[in-house]
Amino acid sequence: MKNLSIRLKITLWFSAVLIFVAALAFVAVFFVSDAVLQKGVRDNLVGTVEDNVGEVRYFSSYQEMEDSGHVDLYLSYREGYLEIDDDFLNLVNGICTGLFQEDGTLLYGENPLGGVGTAAGFTEDVVQKLDVKGEIFYIYDRRLEREGQEGLWLRGMVSRRQGEVQLNAIVRFSLVVLPLLVALAALVGYLIARKALRPVQEIENAARRISQGKDLKGRIVLGPGGDELHRLAETFNGMLERLDSAFEAQQQFISDASHELRTPMSVILAQCEFTLEKEREAREYEKALKVIWRQGRKMSRLIAVLLDFSRLEQKARDFVMEKLDLAEVVESVCGDMALLKEKEITLAWEAQPGFIVRGNRELLSRLLVNLLSNAYRYGREQGHIWVRLSRKGNRAELSVEDNGIGIEPEQQEKIFRRFYQADASRTGQGNGLGLAMVKEIAAFHGGEIRVESRPGQGSTFILTLELESYAVHAPIA
Repeated sequence: MKNLSIRLKITLWFSAVLIFVAALAFVAVFFVSDAVLQKGVRDNLVGTVEDNVGEVRYFSSYQEMEDSGHVDLYLSYREGYLEIDDDFLNLVNGICTGLFQEDGTLLYGENPLGGVGTAAGFTEDVVQKLDVKGEIFYIYDRRLEREGQEGLWLRGMVSRRQGEVQLNAIVRFSLVVLPLLVALAALVGYLIARKALRPVQEIENAARRISQGKDLKGRIVLGPGGDELHRLAETFNGMLERLDSAFEAQQQFISDASHELRTPMSVILAQCEFTLEKEREAREYEKALKVIWRQGRKMSRLIAVLLDFSRLEQKARDFVMEKLDLAEVVESVCGDMALLKEKEITLAWEAQPGFIVRGNRELLSRLLVNLLSNAYRYGREQGHIWVRLSRKGNRAELSVEDNGIGIEPEQQEKIFRRFYQADASRTGQGNGLGLAMVKEIAAFHGGEIRVESRPGQGSTFILTLELESYAVHAPIA
């Protein structure tokens, strides 16, 4: 059962339900039909007898009977004659009708009961049941009340088997038709299930092709439609799109990281080979060691940043999230960075307390440090950096503005990529991971980072985070 296809399983379950329903229908037909047919037999019995009442007439003389003009059959009765029309049926639908005298003498018709029936007497307008040698008969008696018909009874008799014969015919018909209907319904159900589940087969084939070919560019094409399977295919295609993007980003990241690590490693190896070629003075050894030390530190910093990227992407639990005042982070970081006096750039900040967010203090501090380091690196001599913390609706906006060289419009979407540096002439000043780390930290906190810049006039980086709460304080004098 486990190895069967879904459409076959659906068909089997559908067939099982159909068989169960058909069995219930058969039982219902058997019992209901029996009751209905027996009632129909009794109703036919009463109707036949009542119809035959009008077929018996009495004439006081033979001449009167001949004058009536349509003599079919006549019997001498008392001082006159009984005329019985040819519409009087002795046997119809298994119903026998007999004309009896009060004492049980049969004058005309049939009496399948023999003396047993007449011994029971006549009971008017009531259908009786009588057991005759193990066979059940229905009996209906009707007194004739017209002039000259005194003492005459019409009795209708029919065996209960008459209904059983019809029931047996219905049962035989059901035993033939119901299985055919079940088989036909199962076949139609299988065809419908196959058609309905065809998109599943397409999804399976597409997944197999992608898996075997290791090509995430493949997509599932089902054609127009809006049902659950088409939505599943769209979701699957979206997942493939994200996986493809993530895979390409990973490949690019590995390639860029390898390139960045290869350069200092090549310098270290080259310096070692050059230094070990022959005996050198202590000063030369010291110079070589300093080169190796610088390149080693560069590699160490790069590896540390890459590890942080990995932790962020995996949502590592090492980063504890807590409620903190974003203004305190700004005051702490800006207070420390202002001491650098790098390129005689002036750092000013404005942050009123009360901007409560949920985040990790270490990561948010690193984000601001990276933004400030970027502003120093690309700022102009004796320039300015402004840091502002403001409220926009239920979100906090942290902006870092400088009046440096700015960023070209075509590069503004690229600067958050890993290892990308807008100013190629300053490549040696960084590893191209600072802004990429800023973007990852912002995303980790459910925030957004964007840049507004004009070449030659400076740049503004804006971080938005959702506020847990906001308290209004009076400005500091």
